[in-house]
Amino acid sequence: MFKKKPNIKPLSPLKSSERRRTADQIISDFGIEVPVDATAEPDDKAASTAGLTALRKSLLPENALSARFTTTAGPDLKQVSGTVYVGSHEGTGDDQRILWVKVGEKTYPTVYTLWHNPRIVPLLYTPSFVVEKLQGGADLMTPGLQRGPPFPEKATKGSIVAVASLEAPTVPMAVGICEIDVSSLGSVQGMKGHAVSTFHWAGDELWSWNPSGRPGSEPPAALRGWEDDENEDSALAAQAAGIDLQDGQEGGIALNADPSERSEAEKAQGVEGENATSLRDAVETVDDKELSQKEIDDAFRDAFLYGVRYHMEHNKNHPTFGLELPLTQSKVMSLLVQPFLPTYTPARTASLQIKKTSWKNIRKFIKYLDKQQIIKCKDQGNEAVILDVDWHDRQLEGFVPYRLPKKDAPASSGTNGKPAAPMSADSAVGQKLTLVSLLRPKEKLAPILQASKADPRGLYTPAELKQILTAYVEAENLVSEKNKRLIKINPQLADSLLGSSAADNAALASGVIPRHALAERMVASASPFHTILQENEDIADSKLKAGAPPKVQILMETRSGNKTVTKVSGVEPYHIAPQPLADELRKTCAGSTSVDRLHGSSPKNPVMEVMVQGPQKDAIIKALEKRGVNKNWIEIVDKTKKKR
Repeated sequence: MFKKKPNIKPLSPLKSSERRRTADQIISDFGIEVPVDATAEPDDKAASTAGLTALRKSLLPENALSARFTTTAGPDLKQVSGTVYVGSHEGTGDDQRILWVKVGEKTYPTVYTLWHNPRIVPLLYTPSFVVEKLQGGADLMTPGLQRGPPFPEKATKGSIVAVASLEAPTVPMAVGICEIDVSSLGSVQGMKGHAVSTFHWAGDELWSWNPSGRPGSEPPAALRGWEDDENEDSALAAQAAGIDLQDGQEGGIALNADPSERSEAEKAQGVEGENATSLRDAVETVDDKELSQKEIDDAFRDAFLYGVRYHMEHNKNHPTFGLELPLTQSKVMSLLVQPFLPTYTPARTASLQIKKTSWKNIRKFIKYLDKQQIIKCKDQGNEAVILDVDWHDRQLEGFVPYRLPKKDAPASSGTNGKPAAPMSADSAVGQKLTLVSLLRPKEKLAPILQASKADPRGLYTPAELKQILTAYVEAENLVSEKNKRLIKINPQLADSLLGSSAADNAALASGVIPRHALAERMVASASPFHTILQENEDIADSKLKAGAPPKVQILMETRSGNKTVTKVSGVEPYHIAPQPLADELRKTCAGSTSVDRLHGSSPKNPVMEVMVQGPQKDAIIKALEKRGVNKNWIEIVDKTKKKR
């Protein structure tokens, strides 16, 4: 629902009485049990009051604020309004987030509330690739439900539920409302239709909202309190033992079902055929323990071997198997390492970072591979580049591929047969943008437009304004008989388009002016407006902004003597969230990144700046182009070049 940024009015503090009343209403609506000290006496009112007070503070902290909001939802852009409750939980510092959203009679928790208050809503499970679809705004289809039946008793039609992935089953990633009575489902095999209508998810505009403009908080690797209890584990194990996979069933979905009977939404979530999650994956226990440094080292070495073997098998007719040597550090990371790391869970993803290896950076990792005689490298500036690969190395020939976290991540190819990087939850990736620049004539041009039967307050392209001028000149018979390129100046043209410059005074004295010079003055006498449209967005539904289109600025500068950093700012007008961009650049460039408010930007409407270690201009341009930004919309400022 909150794919687009809601309009949130100024926040106001909640009175203590109102906060208690709102918290009590939430406790009542969700049937939350008030904690009671087991050691206290049954008639000890102080103990029961203390439990209620603690629960209220956990659900709605004492620093809570509220504000009205408006947004649009659905294909018909229906107007939706409600109230948001903002606050910060203990242990999160002053990082205030939206904790609850009230729309109509229902109050929805956000993922931040669920991460601090386990079990306040029923939790449903689905594979991680389906969670990624939900994070794009899709609804959860019935065949996508996993780890059941039985499903939670409270997951009835109209109830609010949370959704987590099988790979991170203790971390709610989305909030929605049940479209059907999920609790009564005896099987999801052969079922069709919507199960949960998605309301909010980690990664949407509610998640990313913050009074200070800081990006949204990343989901934790695991949470206590959301684990299944022993009875549920036993039931799941018994259910798994009683299912015969040879009956053509996989993950509770009939594999031999007629594809034509599947809805488009089900197909989009990949819950049919070979893409269905197997029951083995649904019930396997994922090891979320912290990896040792040796395990992380082994994972990076194996990922490199896997990446090279993949290219060797998929580009057999190419002399260097599709790899353009020499390979820079960023290419090694993005093509040969990152797509092949075994990042099955958030905990493993957090562990598998180059800075946690014994090498600490990609340069030393490449040097290690050179010592192993797998590759040959050389220093080039501050980088180590790969000059050649020993395609017959015994470690490469003896390497056995392992299961990757995403079945289709390395198999899907980019340009020149290279494996594409795994898709992220960044909704800007793959978007198509159109930059529209229009001009609004100033009041002094009104006589010319009215004479040409054009709207004086309309918006026009430069070409359209020139056509209006041409129509006016021809209607007034102002073309010079001696030279068709010259236009005779009448009082209206003089008042509307000519000023007091030397060139204009000379034109007035001669009585004529070149046609192109007059057209330039026509365009210059209009105010610029612009809008940036996403795919399928109509200009009629877009709000035009005054001024020339903004440029995405890439700034390269030197710090601490010879240390180069690259900064990019101004991506928000192009529908790009800074934090996911920084996350991708951290992996692509194999270096640290940060997101901070651009110095000098307004605190109320901040412009965020992404900083990447090293000279990463080309990597940033590639990442922006993936998000629909044309090179002509980018301004590059290089402060690393020494002045002569």
